[in-house]
Amino acid sequence: MSALRLRSPGQSLPAGDDNPKLPRAFKIIPGIIAGAADLDPAAVLTATVAGASFGYSLIWVVVLCVPVLFSVLSVSSRLGHQTRKGLVELIRIHHGKKVAIAIAILIIIVNLAMIIGDLVAVADAFSVITVFPRSYFLAIIGFSVWYLLILGNYQKTTKTLGTLTLILIGYVVAAFHVTESFTELGKGIIWPRAHMSTAYMMGIIAVFGSLLTPNVVVWQTSSKRGLPEGLAQAHVTESHAGTFVACLVSISAMIAASHLHVADPSSMTTRMASEALGIFGAAGPVLFSAGIIGSGLIALPILIASLCFSISEALGWKSGLAVVPWEARLFYVMISVVVFLAVFIDFFNVNTVKVLYWSQVMAGIVLVPIFAYILILSNNLRVMRTANSRFENLCLSVAALGMLISNILFFWSEIFR
Repeated sequence: MSALRLRSPGQSLPAGDDNPKLPRAFKIIPGIIAGAADLDPAAVLTATVAGASFGYSLIWVVVLCVPVLFSVLSVSSRLGHQTRKGLVELIRIHHGKKVAIAIAILIIIVNLAMIIGDLVAVADAFSVITVFPRSYFLAIIGFSVWYLLILGNYQKTTKTLGTLTLILIGYVVAAFHVTESFTELGKGIIWPRAHMSTAYMMGIIAVFGSLLTPNVVVWQTSSKRGLPEGLAQAHVTESHAGTFVACLVSISAMIAASHLHVADPSSMTTRMASEALGIFGAAGPVLFSAGIIGSGLIALPILIASLCFSISEALGWKSGLAVVPWEARLFYVMISVVVFLAVFIDFFNVNTVKVLYWSQVMAGIVLVPIFAYILILSNNLRVMRTANSRFENLCLSVAALGMLISNILFFWSEIFR
């Protein structure tokens, strides 16, 4: 088996592969590809649903996510590098096994929903291109992802698939095309038409959760364990470029979908979502599908690995994709079980958009305790060598508080509607 270390969200090739003589602009290119790849099918479809349901009135959530994304990636990476442990493992050590298992269960629920949704989204995308039923592709996709994790070379495959996801930048072109007034667009972002409805609160939580899913945090800490200082600090420019592109495409998808006018977010289908790229004519659904396939096949291994990391770290099992299978048997068995389970569930009549949208809502809910523990652990100098900056603490605190309030309002409006 080739020793794998999966690329985390916002990270491309290892620092050792960098050529320091390359111009800065060329070093940004891998980050742009990584940023497009960060937008897995869940994020793309959530942005599309938000735009179709609420127009411009949720774009402000993405804008506010930019500094939070920078802070989360920085803090969680430093947490994993300095402690040489994953997030759930740190929670188990410093706050007890019961708390770690509870957090792991929440992460598992969100990740499993996203895995099921992303897998069927990729199958739907193949179905749109080939016109064959999606059931024809589920087992093939599942086996491909399993092979990448167990036997394949994920990083080499990522280069090709990451380039394919650049097709999603077509949303930027579509956004310019459908925008009739940039003044109205600016007003929609600065003064959104917010309203106290269950659907709107759910939209806020889903959009936030789509850009900052728990697997991003778990993967950032777990994948930085034991890395040398130079490698852990590398690719800052790429990460920033990746975050910018991810948010740009997310905003563009909202704008491009704003003309679809869908009353019920849960009623959307993958084919309806592809109409956001309708300006490209018959090529629109094909471009949409190609972007979904590329981003989905990059995201699925990360989601599956993050889920298995959470279980292993909560129970104290040995884990790691650079560890040979016979030294981490339970970890690799879990990978196989998760892939099989997701494929099996997807053979039933799963509504792709509904599953992915709700998975992002759950992600937004789970992020509140995760952010709280990140703040506690990363500012504890008995755990860390360096504490967070004031800016990082401010971003994480405001994000956690904002999501907590949104969750309370969502459940309040759901109970008393």
